[in-house]
Amino acid sequence: MRTREPGGTPLGAELRNLLLSPQTPDVSPRAEALMMAADRAEHMELVVEPALASGRHVVSDRSVYSSLAYQGGARGLGIEPIRHINEFALAGRFPDLVVLLEASPEVARSRMKSLPDKLEAAGQRFHEIVAETYRQLSEAEPDRFVIVSADDTFKAVESAIWAVVEPRILADSV
Repeated sequence: MRTREPGGTPLGAELRNLLLSPQTPDVSPRAEALMMAADRAEHMELVVEPALASGRHVVSDRSVYSSLAYQGGARGLGIEPIRHINEFALAGRFPDLVVLLEASPEVARSRMKSLPDKLEAAGQRFHEIVAETYRQLSEAEPDRFVIVSADDTFKAVESAIWAVVEPRILADSV
């Protein structure tokens, strides 16, 4: 099953709009982190847990690690406080696998199909901190993270991701 954070539930869609719309007034970094955690709690209860309970795999665009990188790292709130509120939101259940797509700023900009949302428009230094935080997280949890270069063609990136994900799916089905 495919989903996304924020936005994988009706509440999440509303929170996504509030958090990312350039028309919405800015919220404080702590409020942003708590809204992301609220989305994550709802998402876990209504989407992820039922899917896992029925034996399905869940693939999500973004996860708790996004909050660790964006709010914990780039917003300066610290990794541990953000991890703590999200452990509560997720009832302790973190993703089994994180595929971290790394793209150069030039490639990332060239692939944008619409106007940037608030986080995308946050500036170069903000995104440098996000990228560095993701690297730190991947180094701290190497068994959970797989890094894939997203600078290649979509087909090559898709193949690289599938090469990592397929063996895990097949191992789970045995």
